[in-house]
Amino acid sequence: MAEADRRPLFAGAGGGVLGAALGRAAWAVRAYCFIAAMWVRSTMAYRTSFAIMLAANFATTALDFAAIMIMFGQVDALGGFTLPEVAFLYGTSAVAFGLSDLLLGSAERVGRRVRDGTMDVLLTRPVPVLGQLAADRFALRRLGRILQGSLVLGWAISRLELEWTAGRVALLVSMVVCGTVIFGCVFVVGGAFQFWAQDASEVQNAFTYGGTTLLQYPPTVFGRELVRGVTFVVPLAFVNWLPALRVLGRDDPLGLPDGLDLAAPAVALLCCAVAGAAWRAGLRSYRSTGS
Repeated sequence: MAEADRRPLFAGAGGGVLGAALGRAAWAVRAYCFIAAMWVRSTMAYRTSFAIMLAANFATTALDFAAIMIMFGQVDALGGFTLPEVAFLYGTSAVAFGLSDLLLGSAERVGRRVRDGTMDVLLTRPVPVLGQLAADRFALRRLGRILQGSLVLGWAISRLELEWTAGRVALLVSMVVCGTVIFGCVFVVGGAFQFWAQDASEVQNAFTYGGTTLLQYPPTVFGRELVRGVTFVVPLAFVNWLPALRVLGRDDPLGLPDGLDLAAPAVALLCCAVAGAAWRAGLRSYRSTGS
């Protein structure tokens, strides 16, 4: 691509470091879209295969909710939460995680690229490495998880006996958006960690796939120390637990200060800063394969 096309798009809108940073971010997003579109075209060249994989992804993720339905076949409440309330937690967690997995799930391949030396190929291109890596092998089949989670969420909303005020609707939208960002940051931090520990993809999965499974159940069924850990250490509780308690009119099991359940946007921004710093540190530490 011509050099003029790679210049910061915001260089004239304030200039300096901020303009350069905005321009680099815009170029990374643009490159991400180009690469993702290429993989989408490749996927849609085999429509039957795509439909089968989409259906398989939908069915596989639906098994998680089937397990919840089986449990409610034996009990009326789980940790004091009814089936529609647990379905609400399940749906918000599944949709937020599904979106982040679709957009940034390929970041878990960092360790593999470091081991086989293909990370060097990404570094030779005039495009931010994270944008290339996140869009690599863009898996459109992951829409199955998002669709399945959306259906459960829609069912839960229709069954909850709540007055859906503008505040509750805004909080629901915030849960999905901020949850996507928080999970995405966990993907990025996990990918950065693999620059040092190249076989750590399963550790990352414990916080991503394991995290979304954790958030599908009420916080009241877990120990207080675990709930504190996913609130103050890895802030997954801000994906849906804390804001969902406000939406559902439930008490906080930790007795946290009032208003903390509205802090998801601030937590998402903080996670972005931490993820960015971790990614830059990991990339600076990379010394190729030596082969």
